Amino acid sequence: MKALKLLIAPLILSSVNIFAQDSNLDEYISKNKQEYFLLEEQKVDSSSDVLRDSWISPVMLNYSYGISEAYNAQSITKKTSISIDQPIFQSGGIYYGIKYAEANRIYSKYSVDVAKRKVIKDAISLLMQIKQSDIRAQKQNYMIKNAEIDLAQKKEAYLNGQLDSGFLNSAIIDRNIVIQALYDIEANKEKLVSKLRAISDADHKSVTLPHLKLIDEDEFLKNNIVYKQSKSFSEKARYSKNTTITQYLPKLSIYAGYNWDETENLNFGGTLAGDKKTDYATYGFKASMPLNINALDDIETSRVEYLESKIVEADKKRELKAIFEQVMQNIENFEKKKLLSVENKDLYATLLDETKTLYEAGYKTEYDVEMMQNSLEVQKMDIEIYEIDKELELLTLYEMYVNEI
Repeated sequence: MKALKLLIAPLILSSVNIFAQDSNLDEYISKNKQEYFLLEEQKVDSSSDVLRDSWISPVMLNYSYGISEAYNAQSITKKTSISIDQPIFQSGGIYYGIKYAEANRIYSKYSVDVAKRKVIKDAISLLMQIKQSDIRAQKQNYMIKNAEIDLAQKKEAYLNGQLDSGFLNSAIIDRNIVIQALYDIEANKEKLVSKLRAISDADHKSVTLPHLKLIDEDEFLKNNIVYKQSKSFSEKARYSKNTTITQYLPKLSIYAGYNWDETENLNFGGTLAGDKKTDYATYGFKASMPLNINALDDIETSRVEYLESKIVEADKKRELKAIFEQVMQNIENFEKKKLLSVENKDLYATLLDETKTLYEAGYKTEYDVEMMQNSLEVQKMDIEIYEIDKELELLTLYEMYVNEI
């Protein structure tokens, strides 16, 4: 255990990020997914711009055309106006409103990025599992070969009267079990391929998988997009609280308008009896302050929501630390299994050389040599499988890790 930790520690400390050499991870997801997330980012920018500028009042244009009839006369009225009522001071409400919009933009972009990286992670995970299935299938074929050799040896021994039928039946059952296991591996691979097709255009037969590196805990938390999303939500809640408070404080606005009215009075026969035109401008300022019975409750609610967001932020950091520790423990476990397979590989390599020597001397059969060779290949396959298991664990960290340079 101590030697294993010494082996892993330098790898953790020497690595600076994950996917340092991979600049375009979008290639692992489908074109439709890429376009969707691009549109989501554009939507975030547009909606955030609207929210940022919401304090600017619109210019109102009005036009009306009305007819009234009484007895033998008719009156036509036309009215046109342009006006604006613009707040210029809201006890800090304008400033906090703009800051809230920017905080919301950052939070929303993190949310889109988190969702996008989840899909990318799923695609890469499926590709790794498919590769792992191919290796498992190769391993299983070697195990089938050994099972068939064992069956052939027991069949020969049984026919020569050297072995009981029970041992032969066991060999037949063992061979069937390893063959059925191969069928299960192939069926599981097809399921993985089907899932991959739903989210990715990548060809699992030719795609190059990214190489994952170990990182230390500080680096993981420093560049953790999920934690940054949580922090940005707290910032958003803080400005929301301040904005809520300012809604119940004094507000100063300026207003201005221009009006043009025209009235035409017609006789019953349609002749003009009189015409009146008027145009005038209005402008000034006004101060207002709402007196709302629910103001204190509304402010208290926003304050509590902000405090809750800070608790969630602290809990998120704690949760991420636990995830990192669990991933490291899992990687350490796979590393132990890998080292055991390496030891077994070395042992089978030695046994293979010795068996070949004994075969040449006439003490071992060709079956014995082939079984040792197959057992050696099985251990090699196990080493590759454990390496992918470690990479799959690292994907859990990758999903939340972005080295923003």
